[in-house]
Amino acid sequence: MKNKETLRGDIFGGITAGIVAIPLALAFGVSSGLGAIYGLYGAFALGIVAAFFGGTPSQISGPTGPMTVVSALVVASAIATFGSLDNAWGLIIACFLAAGAFQIVMGVLGLGRYIRYIPYPVLSGFMSGIGAIIIIIQIFPFLGQVSPMGAFNVLLSLPFAFGGANWVAALVGAGTVAIIYLYPKVDKTVPGALVALVAMTVATTVFALDIPVIGDVPEGFPAFQLGTLGQIGVEHLGLILQFGAMLAALGAIDSLLTSVVADNITKTRHDSNKELIGQGLGNMASACIGGLPGAGATMRTVVNVKAGGRTRLSGVVHGVLLLTLLLGAGPLAEQIPLTVLAGILITVGIGIIDYKGFRQLTHIPRSDAFILITVLALTVFWNLLFAVAIGLVLAAVTFMKKAGDLGEQESETALLGAVVEGEDWADEMDLPDELRERAYIKRLYGPLFFGFAFGFKDLVAAMPDVDHVIIRMKRVPYIDQSGVYALEEALVDLRDKGITVALTGLNDVSRDRLTRMGIIPTLLPESHIFDRFAECVAWLKSEHQKA
Repeated sequence: MKNKETLRGDIFGGITAGIVAIPLALAFGVSSGLGAIYGLYGAFALGIVAAFFGGTPSQISGPTGPMTVVSALVVASAIATFGSLDNAWGLIIACFLAAGAFQIVMGVLGLGRYIRYIPYPVLSGFMSGIGAIIIIIQIFPFLGQVSPMGAFNVLLSLPFAFGGANWVAALVGAGTVAIIYLYPKVDKTVPGALVALVAMTVATTVFALDIPVIGDVPEGFPAFQLGTLGQIGVEHLGLILQFGAMLAALGAIDSLLTSVVADNITKTRHDSNKELIGQGLGNMASACIGGLPGAGATMRTVVNVKAGGRTRLSGVVHGVLLLTLLLGAGPLAEQIPLTVLAGILITVGIGIIDYKGFRQLTHIPRSDAFILITVLALTVFWNLLFAVAIGLVLAAVTFMKKAGDLGEQESETALLGAVVEGEDWADEMDLPDELRERAYIKRLYGPLFFGFAFGFKDLVAAMPDVDHVIIRMKRVPYIDQSGVYALEEALVDLRDKGITVALTGLNDVSRDRLTRMGIIPTLLPESHIFDRFAECVAWLKSEHQKA
């Protein structure tokens, strides 16, 4: 019976995810500069292969916003090198193949586990930058015009965009955005993006509106593109390695973050290195037919899981659905207005931006805020890979500076002969035996920073069956933004399990930060925070007596 339920869930989840993927794949294909059909090529090839070989059973893979931004850079650079898209195919395919090869090497070398050490401000600034880029480069298509290459050039050319705008196209684009946001309030069984795609395409055709459309779309199974590799030479190796590494790194981050989301929903644990190998094989398969590279897609994965998808079969079903559509959808796709795809992508960009990070920008440490803004600016106006690299360097330097300052403070305290309460944790012996069986005590040592965040999440996942968790924080001198969010996720998970959490020994600076960021009292009431462990024991005794 359970196997039948799982099979039914996988089929329904895969079909649902495939329906969600259709408009996105077409939009990403157009945005990349290759064409709508190449988004579908990537969606079905990567979707099937990554699902079959990957390490996250419920993950749905395909072209994503971040990967499409870099793919567009690859296409633009290749065309600038060779003069036309026809002549540039070899370089484009080589870059996409290199990305997949790099991901396989990363998985074989076991580098998947290191992705977790990216600090939250770096990740937040980077993803928000990607979202901003997607929105910016869709402004011209949204207004019915051909877009300049690159976000910076688009911003410089904005007066021309509005001066020569096709306002009928803009109205269709606005209608697309409105449907995407409003339709789910009426019905959640069909994705709003798909409804918008069909409705606005039909309206454009029926009323014979004079706005740009996709145009010619090839039919049938895609041809293999490996023969075009003969166009490239040794002089192109630098570009291939540069863009291959950029796509591989971005795809790894994108995929493994989605894997974590899938784990949180399904209460399972993915294999990060196997996932990288699966993504690499999928991207190489996609490259062989000219498809866009991609990664684990968060929204499609969540849709799959919520619709019942639990095993890799769901990802395969999603890919097969797209392949079936691909074999006969050419004439239908030709009439889709480009402004409709622009409207879809604008909503994707809006969804990628990390509003939580911006809302709390004044409450997080200034160093974290500086890193977030710096990475955001570098991502939009310079280079995605360098933005992350510089953000990591800034985070490491900031942490070393903070650790040095804390070391000096501890040395000064020791010289003054100060004694910390319960230095050897002997006060835990005061906890009665009847409470000890139902309470779990966790002692934290050192700063709660980005390098510790995932370890803290793993700790919560392995929590024994108890009623209370006491987190002792007298040895935690500092909490950065990543640490706060890790603690927040842990508190939510523990609350969902029906476990009561208490903190002891929280210093004033950390307590103030948790209060300003809403953790206290939203997730942790003031009554569950104690200066000394003895006070916490007294509270537990009173709770036990009430029960």
